[in-house]
Amino acid sequence: MLLYTLYRGAVHRDGDYHRAVHVWIFAESTQQLLLQKRADCKDSWPGLWDISSAGHVSAGDASLITASVTNSGNFINNEFDDVYLVTTVDPIPLEAFTLQESEVSSVKYISVEEYKQALARKDPKYVPNDVDGQYGQLFDIIIKRYQGNVEARNLDIQKKLNRYAPVSLSAELTRLTEEDKEALVLLIHAARMMDDIFHQQVWCSNPSLREWLKGRSHMSEYDKLNWSYYSINKSPWSSLDENEAFLTTADSAVRLLPEATKPIVGWKGLEYKVAFPMQKPPGANFYPPDMDKMEFELWTKELSGDEKQDAAGFFNVIKRHCDSHSNNRATSASDLYSIPYSQEYSLYLAKAAELLHKAGNLTSSPSLKRLLHSKADAFLSNDYYESDIAWMELDSKVDVTIGPYETYEDVLFGYKATFEAFIGVRDDKATSQVKLFGDHLQVLEQNLPMDTIYKSSEVIAAPIRVVQLVYNSGDNKGPQTVAFNLPNDERIVKDRGTSMVMLKNVSEAKFKLILKPIADVCIIKEQRELVDFDSFFTHTICHECCHGIGPHTITLPSGQKSTVRLELQELHSALEEAKADIVGLWALKFLIDKGLLPKSLVKSMYVSFLAGCFRSVRFGLEEAHGKGQALQFNWLFEKGGFVLHHDETFSVNFDKIEGAVESLSRVILTTQAKGDKDAAQQLLANYCVMTKPLKIALAKLEMVQVPVDIAPEFPVVYELLQEK
Repeated sequence: MLLYTLYRGAVHRDGDYHRAVHVWIFAESTQQLLLQKRADCKDSWPGLWDISSAGHVSAGDASLITASVTNSGNFINNEFDDVYLVTTVDPIPLEAFTLQESEVSSVKYISVEEYKQALARKDPKYVPNDVDGQYGQLFDIIIKRYQGNVEARNLDIQKKLNRYAPVSLSAELTRLTEEDKEALVLLIHAARMMDDIFHQQVWCSNPSLREWLKGRSHMSEYDKLNWSYYSINKSPWSSLDENEAFLTTADSAVRLLPEATKPIVGWKGLEYKVAFPMQKPPGANFYPPDMDKMEFELWTKELSGDEKQDAAGFFNVIKRHCDSHSNNRATSASDLYSIPYSQEYSLYLAKAAELLHKAGNLTSSPSLKRLLHSKADAFLSNDYYESDIAWMELDSKVDVTIGPYETYEDVLFGYKATFEAFIGVRDDKATSQVKLFGDHLQVLEQNLPMDTIYKSSEVIAAPIRVVQLVYNSGDNKGPQTVAFNLPNDERIVKDRGTSMVMLKNVSEAKFKLILKPIADVCIIKEQRELVDFDSFFTHTICHECCHGIGPHTITLPSGQKSTVRLELQELHSALEEAKADIVGLWALKFLIDKGLLPKSLVKSMYVSFLAGCFRSVRFGLEEAHGKGQALQFNWLFEKGGFVLHHDETFSVNFDKIEGAVESLSRVILTTQAKGDKDAAQQLLANYCVMTKPLKIALAKLEMVQVPVDIAPEFPVVYELLQEK
């Protein structure tokens, strides 16, 4: 303690910049803050009332800079303050506190408004914290958290829920054998494990919040609505509102710490609310919450090749030694280390592996048997290469996609994969109809609108499977995917290409419930009938095909080999979605010109794409698909391909749309080929914005309350589980 006191004194005497933690303790039931009275012997603000607790630390979260000089210049306070708000259910009894006389002489509770007013009028009895600056945001957070009545909150959450159209998705199971049906039940149970893992991946306290909300869902209409909307988003952040928190700490779980303080008669102990950040953590739960990009990049520079690959790899979580009791040893001066998914999520993956092995033993399909056994092994080994190859070669009536794939949740770098599952039944007729696209990938690659030097001569045809979805779980929160192109592992993409799965019953539901109503509102009457399901679904197929062409493994100007994902980092997902969309539109026109698709598709594909722009932008500009769609719409509108009319409807200018599509395709493909993150940043900054035309369209859709997306239900699952 003596050394700490001497150190602290030197810091303030010399005016050194340092980090400190300030803690506010807020009692929810009385709307009061706990204050401490600083001891008369303190070198700073002696005898004045101050926030609940404070102290110097070596690390913390987001910092606020304050600078003040007191005691005639003998006490210089240059602090980076990490400010935390702790919410207790009821006030902590004052007699529960044991005061350190050299620091604190007394404690009291005061109403939030009274404390704010005291600071605003610079009451000499209180330490002069800046109520108008960033520090004062704490007052705003508390006031916002508890404003509004229950009826208003019910209406708000119901309005959010109404943006999702409930729909029952069915699939024909009559052609499945009894063994395959038994395997299907096991696969559904394994898929539920993916949901548990995904909730953990999104945010560290997400699983406990999930259980709390589910347990309270029957207690009131408001609790029921909160649980329903949470179930769609799988977190307290709304996917359709730029990831704005739709819950507050007031809605969060209560935890009891009976031994946190000395016992008081009649008091059961400290009950506090489990808080969550108002802003969704950009690194999700893949990295320490206080780690920034610079620290990660400095750490990886010191690592060996294999260690660096693990750190930036799909299937490893980054942690701190000081935050865990593990036996891992640092390989560098940094406190960071990586831990494989197989270890981090072992509780769930071991159970899922057991279920997959059982299902694999039941099925008579050799390719499905191989997939399930290899995926089960991958869950335990953390090596997904062979299981991804087996997934690409799957030829079975029961279609399964399960494991860690997409990287959208990792907004910090776009490195880490989330777990998901799609269980379905193959639509044989539709699958045979889409073979054309996979067969012409190499032709499309060689004719892409970019310099020849960037084109690959070894594109492998992507198998395409059309599936009727039976059940999904894990990373399918908010807006539902209609198709996916996997794997994302560049090693496999380079060696074997990719495979595509199209969810036809999901596409049909979205077209009927969303795209058609959008066209009726936003598309000029003369072109409205051109919006049809065949055009919508055909472009979706081509979109997924085009993930497999264009730059992936690239050569930088320095001659170094890299990948587009590594170079563009957090910008990769949005730009890749935009590439697949716009190049998909270019590819359709190319195939039509070659006589491989009917010319009748030309006008309908462009108008259906225009209607689809409004559908995807409604996902929000924080979501990769919505961000990519805004980029495309604004570019095509600027180039005259899309036109806004006086009645606030839109149309396609067929004389300009083809050139606009080709020019944007060239820009995106070239940016990816060069691994030019600055160019990608500039492109997104210029075009990924909510422009006036987009606002006009979205306002019209809001007025007539066209759903933004669907909320699928799976009655087939309940039937299967009841049978078994």
